[in-house]
Amino acid sequence: MAQTGIKATYMRGGTSKGVFFRADSLPSDTRLRDAILLRVIGSPDPYEKQTDGMGGATSSTSKVVVIGPSSRADCDIDYLFGAVSVKEPVIDWSGNCGNLTSAVGPYAIAQGLVAAPENGIATVRIWQANINATIIAHVPMKDGQVMEEGDFELDGVTFPAAEIRIEFLDPGGSEDAKEGGGAMFPTGHPIDELDVPGYGTFGATLINAGNPAIFVDAEALGLKGNEMQARVNGDAALLAKCEAIRAHAAVRMGLGATPEEVTAQRPHTPKLAFVSLPEAYVASSGKQVTPESVDINARILSMGKLHHAMTGTGAVALAVAAAIPDTVVNRLVAGKASGQLRFGHPSGTMAVGAEAVQRDGEWTVTKAIMSRSARRLMDGVVYVPSDVTAGLS
Repeated sequence: MAQTGIKATYMRGGTSKGVFFRADSLPSDTRLRDAILLRVIGSPDPYEKQTDGMGGATSSTSKVVVIGPSSRADCDIDYLFGAVSVKEPVIDWSGNCGNLTSAVGPYAIAQGLVAAPENGIATVRIWQANINATIIAHVPMKDGQVMEEGDFELDGVTFPAAEIRIEFLDPGGSEDAKEGGGAMFPTGHPIDELDVPGYGTFGATLINAGNPAIFVDAEALGLKGNEMQARVNGDAALLAKCEAIRAHAAVRMGLGATPEEVTAQRPHTPKLAFVSLPEAYVASSGKQVTPESVDINARILSMGKLHHAMTGTGAVALAVAAAIPDTVVNRLVAGKASGQLRFGHPSGTMAVGAEAVQRDGEWTVTKAIMSRSARRLMDGVVYVPSDVTAGLS
C-alpha cells in the first residue's frame, strides 16, 4: 500500500531541531497521532540512530511540535511540544522546549496563523499547552517575510541568524507548575535534602519555572562543573546516579508515583542540572571560557544524556533560581549584580534574565527573558508507512 503524506516543516529553534505540524494536519485521536509522530521521527530505534525517520538521535533533535489557532482570547496560537524517546515508544508531552519556542512564532506567521507587519517586529502571543503558560515571541519581519538571516550568534549553533526575543511570563506560576503542590517550589523549600537509596543524600533545589527542574552542586556528584559531553555521557555509573536523583526528585515534586514510573514514562521533565562556581574550560567550538566571562557554570541532562549546550527552559529555570534567595544556584551567585545571569555551558556561554519581586514575604518571578534564533530548514511532506496504525482501532 502507498504511504501517507503529511504536510510538515523541519525547523531549527535555538540549539534544537524538530518537525513542526499544523494541528489540523494530524488526527485528533492522541494514540493515532502519537503512533504517526513516532514513525515520522524514527522511534523506537534499538540502534539509537533514527535512520528510518527525521530524528537526529539526540535529545536536541528528536522532537515534534503541533501548532494551531489558540483556544484562548488572549493568545494567538496554541503550541504543543513532544520530546520523542530515541529508544523507547514514548513521546513525553509533560513539558516545553524553550529552544524550539523560538521557532514557533516564525512558523505560525509563515503558516498564516498570525498576522504580522510588513516590516518591524511581530508580537506573537503563544499559549504553551504542555505547561499552561503564556510566552511572547518578538519576531523580526522584512518585506512581509520572517527575517531568518542576521548577525545574532548563539553558542551551540554554527551560523548566525536573526535574533528572536522570548519572554516567559510568570514562569513559576503556570497551572502545570502547581500540579506538584506549590507554585514555584513544590515542597515549599528553596533547598531540600533528597535521600536517594544507593547513592546518598543530596541538597537540591526543586523548582517549577518554565519546566520543572532540579539543581544540585556539581561537587555533590564528584564533578567540577566544567565537564564536557564525552566525560559525562561516557560514564554509565554517573548517568545512572543522575537518573536516580532525577527520578526521586520528581516523586518529591509530585510528578510521579514512583521513581521507576518517572524513568519509564516521564524522561523529558523534570530535568537535572548541576552547577558550580566558574571554572575555565574549552567549549566544544574551541572557544575559551574563562572564570571572568561568566557568573556560574551550568550543565544540564536531557533524556538521560548531558545536553550539548543548554535547554531553553533550563536557562529560564537557572535564571529564576539565581534570582531567589537560598537556592542552590543563588548561593553561588549571591552578591553579584542581579537582573541578568551569564553562565557557561558545554558549547560556550549564554545570558538570560529574570525579574523577581517579593510580595507578602514570598518571592515571585514575573518574567524571564532570553534571545534565540530560528530558521526554516525544509517545507514539504513527511511520509508514514501504511501499517503504522495497525492494531490501534
